[in-house]
Amino acid sequence: MDGLESANQKRGVLAESANQKRGILSRMAPAFTLMLLAPLMAEVLPGATRFSSIFVFPIEMAIWGGGAVMIRELVRRGRLGWGSIVLLALCLAIAEEFLIQQTSVAPLVIRIQGVEYGRALGINYVYLLWAVVYEAVLVVLLPVMLTEMLFPSRRHAPWLTAIGWVVHVLLFALATPLAWYGWTQVARIKVFHQAPYSPPLAFVVGALAAILVLGFVALGPLRRAGSPKPLTPPAPTLLALGGAAWAALWFGLEVIAFGALPSLPPAMAVGPGLAVCAALATTLPGWSAHSEWSDRHRAWLIAGTMIATMAIFFLAGFDPVNGATDFWFKAIVDAIATILFVPLVAKVSRRPAS
Repeated sequence: MDGLESANQKRGVLAESANQKRGILSRMAPAFTLMLLAPLMAEVLPGATRFSSIFVFPIEMAIWGGGAVMIRELVRRGRLGWGSIVLLALCLAIAEEFLIQQTSVAPLVIRIQGVEYGRALGINYVYLLWAVVYEAVLVVLLPVMLTEMLFPSRRHAPWLTAIGWVVHVLLFALATPLAWYGWTQVARIKVFHQAPYSPPLAFVVGALAAILVLGFVALGPLRRAGSPKPLTPPAPTLLALGGAAWAALWFGLEVIAFGALPSLPPAMAVGPGLAVCAALATTLPGWSAHSEWSDRHRAWLIAGTMIATMAIFFLAGFDPVNGATDFWFKAIVDAIATILFVPLVAKVSRRPAS
């Protein structure tokens, strides 16, 4: 691992030097691509953001996309690994769920069977488990992985200049209150006709403390406490199937959180969900640390996860008659994305491990 880390550091230094010679548009391309892909993969392709609400996409680019870019930048500049990316992605998810849109603490606006499910001590804990993992994976982990595959020569290089940092921080800071107001004060009250909600001060303080602790572990002196033991990765096609299985299980956890099975004890939903998280945490780091891990594995994993996610989310209330515009918008963009995965997988399959 030391040799691999040293080689990656050298690649990053060389790529950063080459980056100084590029034109401004070329230098901006990876960061802008990630800003676009993060909300596209997490919101638009699954169908959470529909054509009828596409006007929120610029805000999603600033928060989800800008957050993903800044997380990736902190980790790559610190020569850190994917573990730090995941921890910082959880920070972004906690900020979203407790501070910005507060969807994990305010009473849920969607109740499939008309009952409140999986809520205790003022927290929608089943939904919280689904949300933080979904957002960490679909907003940060997979978009960063995909963007770095699209720009392999700059995989280990920083993407932001000082001006770039200022722009991303300002956009994030400006978009955050807009997202808060648009959901908590407009959509929640005027669209879903729910009572106004303000999180208790203890939730705000607790969320900020959790973000600080996770950020310290990701970037502080504990960040290099241990390296994962390399594990031989499975065949890329098996990774695609595994990603698809995860997408199906996690969609199931979401609908359960919304009360689809009110008679199911919440522990029966949380337990398997945590078991899935534990399985991912004990396998993916080891696979990615192995010398045989390559862009072929990454591409198949992303393709399997996203294609299944796009397909499964059609079950989330898309009506081709009454909601024809939203239905066909999702069908078209999902078809385009699925088709684009074919040449991507074919191209990166010819690359060596990195």
